[in-house]
Amino acid sequence: MKGLSLFLGCLVPNRYPGIELATKLCLAKLDIDCTDLPGASCCPAPGVFRSFDRTTWLTLASRNIVLSEQMERDMLTICNGCFSTLADANHSIKEDDSAKEKVNEHLEKIGKEVKGNIDVRHIIEFLYEEYGPEKIASYVERQLDIRVAVHYGCHLIKPTKDRGLGNFERPTFFDELVTALGATSVDYPDKMECCGAGGGVRSALKDDSLKMADHKLSRIKEAEVDCIVNACPFCHMQLDAGQDEIKQRTGVDYNIPVLHYTQLLGLALGFPPEMLGIDTDIEKNKKFMNLLDAGMES
Repeated sequence: MKGLSLFLGCLVPNRYPGIELATKLCLAKLDIDCTDLPGASCCPAPGVFRSFDRTTWLTLASRNIVLSEQMERDMLTICNGCFSTLADANHSIKEDDSAKEKVNEHLEKIGKEVKGNIDVRHIIEFLYEEYGPEKIASYVERQLDIRVAVHYGCHLIKPTKDRGLGNFERPTFFDELVTALGATSVDYPDKMECCGAGGGVRSALKDDSLKMADHKLSRIKEAEVDCIVNACPFCHMQLDAGQDEIKQRTGVDYNIPVLHYTQLLGLALGFPPEMLGIDTDIEKNKKFMNLLDAGMES
């Protein structure tokens, strides 16, 4: 298995450093050779940026890819948007010689050249393909007897012809990694619906964005789950901070804990919540941890 460089993106180090620590703790516990990627910039975002200027988007993405190529490591992402940009850009560099040539004309000005000799991985795809649920289960120290609503997010599974992760309408790979921890992945209506954050919607059309999140959260609430698990900090922000914004606008209080998969995995691997960026002073998280503790005692 090739060594990895960890691409953090923007949101994790700026808003969710706990997800960064949770990821690094889990990777170390699973004996995965992964190191930081010095000098990385924004991926840049796959939605708006790529739509307005594809060449600039591809060049900036390729500069990040070059950094990992120079380390002779595949790149590991923990964000669906970063994965979309970097995996799609890497695919273009490998498959489109004219695009690669154009990008290298720009990169030459800063003394860099993209070769297209590494792969870009997503933490969920990587764990599923390289470890698998059974091996992940063998590392579990704390069985999580909880009901989980899995949120895949859009960019993890689309475009399906490039991702190769199965049926995008009813995928199972993320669910399988959750159930490997002892949890139950609860099916719910509109499970594959967008959270409403991407494509500039959360920034430009906040009310519409929150209506989408509100609808999805209402479906999750009806399923009577103990938490939501995602694999993207942007989806994480929408489904977590979005709950507070919806409460302010409508008075509806969903009160559902939201975790990145590496945080959930970290709990199963035996790490305390404080080390995983889970604020136990927040009421919904406190109830969640009490539920886990009760499960351990029974």
